[in-house]
Amino acid sequence: MRISFRASTSPAALAAYTALSTRYGDAPVKTADIIVALGGDGFMLQTLHETQSLDLPVYGMNCGTIGFLMNAYAEDALEARLRAAEETVINPLAMHAISANGRDHHALAINEVSLLRAGPQAAKLRISVDGRERMPELVCDGALLCTPAGSTAYNYSAHGPILPMGSDVLALTAMAAFRPRRWRGALLPKTALVRFDVLEAAKRPVMADADGRSFRDVISVEIRSEPSIRHRILFDPGHGLEERLTHEQFM
Repeated sequence: MRISFRASTSPAALAAYTALSTRYGDAPVKTADIIVALGGDGFMLQTLHETQSLDLPVYGMNCGTIGFLMNAYAEDALEARLRAAEETVINPLAMHAISANGRDHHALAINEVSLLRAGPQAAKLRISVDGRERMPELVCDGALLCTPAGSTAYNYSAHGPILPMGSDVLALTAMAAFRPRRWRGALLPKTALVRFDVLEAAKRPVMADADGRSFRDVISVEIRSEPSIRHRILFDPGHGLEERLTHEQFM
């Protein structure tokens, strides 16, 4: 088994990289059978984005502070763990944003695409789904669209729902909605094309963020699932993403 190790810059991850690569070897990523990412969830997302063209499974080992997408770290029997691992395939979101200066921005997000106010006043957003206006004005601190894999991240902190992995559903969640005050978001089919138009953009600037890639002063954002891109994530048996999503709801 040819393993390519990748590590974050944290001391724990670098120490793990030294120990594991010495013991199991470190194959070049282009000739590897599998990628092992050492770090936290943020580094796992970075690894998935950077290696998406390779169609290789990625097995994360937690050396960071958050590890929802990661497995427990251990040096022993790694090859046996990799052979027994269960695979989950997820599709990212594709974002197309337009800035006030007319520039186009494209990005992919495994967890979520979020729109956030970038000034002292609340944002005003118009929401359309598949070309049909669904909410003429949402006054809020922001809104996001997330995948099932990202539903326990920012979405959950904003009181959005946790989505089962096989549900083919996206969650649209508002952050600190002021009007409509009691609007708690929506569940949309995975095939939906969601568009946000920023109202009063000069007075109420908004930034768009796709898994940490940020774009300021956006005036419109379109988001859809991208089925042509697959991310293959490996988990130890009985600890897959589906089980973690279910477990999270009973904590």
